[in-house]
Amino acid sequence: MRSIGLPELLIILGIAVLLFGGRKIPEVAKGLGEGIRNFKNALKSEDKVEEKKQA
Repeated sequence: MRSIGLPELLIILGIAVLLFGGRKIPEVAKGLGEGIRNFKNALKSEDKVEEKKQA
């Protein structure tokens, strides 16, 4: 399976602008970033809980 290249990325960004509009994109990106950050924090805290159970 090949990775996403520049042409594919530009098409995806173009579709995102058409769907959400230029003003909405920063809000969507911020929400996505916060979601990823929360997911990573949840994984880290779960690892700590498992380490305490093993000890």
